[in-house]
Amino acid sequence: MIRTIAVLAFVALPAFADVKRVYVLDRTDVLSGKSFGKAGPYERIVAKAHFAVNPKAPANSTIRDLALAPRNAAGLVEFSADIYVLKPRDPASGNGTALLEISNRGGKSMVSRFNLGAASSDPQTEAHFGDGFLLEQGYTLVWVGWQWDVPRREGLLRLDTPIATENGKPIRGVVRSEFVPDAPAVTMPLADREHIAYPAVAGEPATLTVRDSVTARRTTIPPAQWKFNADRTAVDMAAGFLPGRIYELIYTAENPRIAGLGMAAVRDFVSYLKYGGDGLSVLGDQRRFIKRAIAFGVSQSGRFLRTFLYFGLNEDESGRKVFDGIWADVAGGGRGSFNHRFAQASRDGSAHFNTLYATDIFPFSDVPQSDPATGINEGLLTRVRDAVMPRIFYTNSAGEYWNRCASLVHTSPDGRMDAPLPPQTRLYMVAAAQHGPASLPALRKDAQYPTNPNEYRPLYRALLSALNEWIRDGRTPPPSEYPLIAERQLVPVSALKFPKIPGATVPRLPKLAYPADFGPEFRDAGIVAYEPPRLGRPYGLLVPQVDADGMELAGIRMPVMKAPLGTATGWNLRSASAGAPTQIAALLGSWFPLPLDPASRAASKDPRASIQERYASRDEYLKRIRKESEELVTRRLLLGRDVDFVLAHASRLWDATAVQR
Repeated sequence: MIRTIAVLAFVALPAFADVKRVYVLDRTDVLSGKSFGKAGPYERIVAKAHFAVNPKAPANSTIRDLALAPRNAAGLVEFSADIYVLKPRDPASGNGTALLEISNRGGKSMVSRFNLGAASSDPQTEAHFGDGFLLEQGYTLVWVGWQWDVPRREGLLRLDTPIATENGKPIRGVVRSEFVPDAPAVTMPLADREHIAYPAVAGEPATLTVRDSVTARRTTIPPAQWKFNADRTAVDMAAGFLPGRIYELIYTAENPRIAGLGMAAVRDFVSYLKYGGDGLSVLGDQRRFIKRAIAFGVSQSGRFLRTFLYFGLNEDESGRKVFDGIWADVAGGGRGSFNHRFAQASRDGSAHFNTLYATDIFPFSDVPQSDPATGINEGLLTRVRDAVMPRIFYTNSAGEYWNRCASLVHTSPDGRMDAPLPPQTRLYMVAAAQHGPASLPALRKDAQYPTNPNEYRPLYRALLSALNEWIRDGRTPPPSEYPLIAERQLVPVSALKFPKIPGATVPRLPKLAYPADFGPEFRDAGIVAYEPPRLGRPYGLLVPQVDADGMELAGIRMPVMKAPLGTATGWNLRSASAGAPTQIAALLGSWFPLPLDPASRAASKDPRASIQERYASRDEYLKRIRKESEELVTRRLLLGRDVDFVLAHASRLWDATAVQR
């Protein structure tokens, strides 16, 4: 039976709570009431949460421009957010852990990531729920809209946040828009990837420039050659924008949204689930059953969590711990544009895309270090009190070392020595992996090489189990695995010993991080005065050293990379059609299959041993995969239930690779 409630119910909470009301818009059984092991049937809840925060509370002191928000009669700042929950119909049957995914640009991915299912912004089918892992384990799955400017598409979660003003008068400020087309175009949007833009103010000056690389000299495009569109959210240029070139518009906008309230929405909704009092009948009395909370975020969302920690937001207005565990995935060394005036949350920070935004900025490591550019001494966790310190997982692929400054998470800023990890932090690098897991090599128009087929989702299921056990039972998780300078596993690009694989060109430079001066009020008030920012000498960026096959010496290797059929890298290059073919292709790895036999190896002068020299048959190859899988199980880096999944993936990869080419 499918149960539905539409715009019928709300919960009014006690005055101490920052969540004031929750309106349930839709409530249905998951998969028509299917039972998921001991957790039983699940239900899907779509809701809207209304918040009110005290701008004078110490817990809110790091939210930029909050003092400039409109207030209600009680002196509180009101806002609202979309909510999406998948929970056991009987809360008592759950495992006591709320697993909240920080929504990436309004979407939902953790069901696909952990259940090995199909991606969906509204999972409702058997394919979406995969093998049901998260539900069988009894997690309460939560999503909160935190970003106000997500694209106007159905199913995306958003935040409704107020506008900052100065005594009711509009605030203006400088905004920078960057555009790197992969194909010829005549229109340049001011926002990133279909997001909602801050329109340019009419009558104010604007400058459009173009350059060929991040540090290349900018050339100004005469104003007569371009114009704003009707609503001033895009630029049109009849001569066209060329693929691979970096176009940059500096303009004036007004009416900044208070973007940092997105972090408050996440904080306060989780606090509501853990501590919210008695008025919770619509969602079930979660306070009785939610004993702990874990935050998980991928890429942009992982950078959100690093920013959340940096601003000390893991405690609510009553000083209580919010998240017991925080897992930032493939975030590299970055934070993001989540808490400053005119912030553009979608802007990330790649080697040749969305460059020089407030993403890869000091500090990078958990432990305090001194910034050689400014002398400031701090770490990512400096503002987090011991009483509210969560257990932390950082996971990065090899790709984040090339395109997301990941080495700075665990080295000194100059890249000369290893930095320690605090006891509550674990750091894992997935070797021979790209920014996201994949299944088989794929050719893309925007990249030169087939993409990396490393399917590492099973590793994440094991890590989630380990993180939950660490929080719930105190069981120590697997030790950190990442490259170290002291072990010669982390080196400058010039020292990389990548094999001379026919047709493969290693990128000349990884993505660099710079001391970036956005203006005298940026650090303390989040006000940008300089766009583009003024840059200092780059920090010391290093990449993982590789073996004779071209795959990382350190880190966790999935079985298909321990028994390889090819060389998998964390980097790829932009294609000639996409422009800038010497630059890194954002987020993509590469796949260079091994030669099939000694003859083809000799003919191509490939230095790597051939498939035939490594494995006598398909069966022998799969036996090796099983052995490597079982070894990961003993290290708690793979669940026993997932060995067959790894074998099936290896079988498909063999069929796609070890045949006559």
